[in-house]
Amino acid sequence: MRTGKAVVVITVLLIGALVVSCGPQTATPTQAPPTVAPTKAPPTAAPTQAPPAPEYIEFGASIPLTGKYGALGAMVKPGYEIAVADINAQGGVYVAEYGKKIPIRLTIYDDESDPTKAVSKLESLYAEQKVVVYLGGAASDMHAATAAVAEKNKVPYLGIAFALYSIHQQGYRYLFSPFPKSPAQARDVFEILNASIPKGERPTKVAIFQETTDWGIELGNLWKENAPKYGYEVVVYETYAPRAEDMSAMILKAKEAGAETLLTVPSPPDGITMVKQMAELGWTPKFTLMIRAPENVAWGETMGKNGDYVTIFPGWHYAVNFPGVDELNAKYQAQFGRPADLLTGPAYACVQIAAAGIEKAGTLDRDAIRDAIAAIQMMTVVGPVNFNTDGTGNVLNPLVQWQNGKQELVWPPEHATAPLAYPAVPFDQR
Repeated sequence: MRTGKAVVVITVLLIGALVVSCGPQTATPTQAPPTVAPTKAPPTAAPTQAPPAPEYIEFGASIPLTGKYGALGAMVKPGYEIAVADINAQGGVYVAEYGKKIPIRLTIYDDESDPTKAVSKLESLYAEQKVVVYLGGAASDMHAATAAVAEKNKVPYLGIAFALYSIHQQGYRYLFSPFPKSPAQARDVFEILNASIPKGERPTKVAIFQETTDWGIELGNLWKENAPKYGYEVVVYETYAPRAEDMSAMILKAKEAGAETLLTVPSPPDGITMVKQMAELGWTPKFTLMIRAPENVAWGETMGKNGDYVTIFPGWHYAVNFPGVDELNAKYQAQFGRPADLLTGPAYACVQIAAAGIEKAGTLDRDAIRDAIAAIQMMTVVGPVNFNTDGTGNVLNPLVQWQNGKQELVWPPEHATAPLAYPAVPFDQR
């Protein structure tokens, strides 16, 4: 009996099991599995979008296109314009902050060779154009006025066509000048003479005609200080005010003292007056360094043969063998019918440096651009350039001489187009 009951129980259990297995699969687990929170994907950084880029990078310049320095400004302006056009032809300057190239817009004002007007023009460029870079004009007294504006407004300022050194000793942080300064000019003239002329033939008796301006005083004193170090004697040191009409007294003093070298820095009008009166009074120095006045091509046209033999430290010459010079000369030739003028190359280099500084900074923040320019080391059309802490540039200081109505590069020898013409032929024998 027990066995039968067991079979019945097993049979019932089996039947029950079959019923359950054939029914809906809705088994309820005895223990719920642990709840696992959905795995969150790591946060995806939203794509960084560059801020809207400005339409232009604003450059501004105040240049003496008229007035006593108009001949200098006329050489500076095309250098800026051609450089800007070249950069814009490549799309502009790459600015990392915006992730794109941005063209330069250059605004130029004529300050009429008036420092007060130049200051006003730079203030307008800052207030109205919101410039990120200033490009300077021409002549030391003009830069002395405008560099102070750049410092006040904290805008990087690149300027050439001025050799005044004292302005760089005022603690200015925003002033940069890829151009030879007075200490180099005062030293190099004697070093070049000694390297070019045999000792017994050197013009050792020196006359200095000092213009009564900051730069005239600075360079005159440096020439006087350097002369004896190189075996030269200053026999005449005369001063004159700008726009002097009669320079005969100091010319006659130099002639009577037997001066063989003339060192002076007249403006273009004063240089013309000086040489005309030297010819009239029959004094022909064997060697003349006349910085500034003979830099424009108009010198040769105005002075004729009397303008020959005069030398200049202009900061550049179209024959220097540096990258980009041939291309600059070709563009200038197409526009003006001659190779680039003496101040055009340094002006072009200012734009090259400013653009490189912006790209290096990666932003249009003026302080960042200033710091980038201060640290820059680059090749330009004036050669390799870098800056000292006072903003003076380490650059080549070529000597140029008027010969047969042309500006010839006479120093250094590796770039020269002609040897130094020495001694000068007397005016009445030309």
